[in-house]
Amino acid sequence: MVFNTGAALLDAVVLAVVSKEKEGTYGYKITQDVRGVLDVSESTLYPVLRRLQKDDCLEVYDMAYAGRNRRYYKLTDRGAAQLEFYKAEWKIYASKISGMFEGGIG
Repeated sequence: MVFNTGAALLDAVVLAVVSKEKEGTYGYKITQDVRGVLDVSESTLYPVLRRLQKDDCLEVYDMAYAGRNRRYYKLTDRGAAQLEFYKAEWKIYASKISGMFEGGIG
């Protein structure tokens, strides 16, 4: 993708991916889902997950899977509220950009 991915957009996409699974989802799956829509590396995403955890947007827990621990991430109430905020802001932003591309002034 030719457009830069800012921190807020990356946070919003990660929260959206995690929100799809009520019981949480694990780190590798999150990175694969995010990479399906944004061109980012795994090494970029794990610090985002840690930051969202620190900001109380994600709850983290470990579960055994195939003889190993797998780290799961689950949306908190604060994370859900932040995601709703990002969705509302995205609608405004996308509308203005689309307006500019279509010849308007936004």
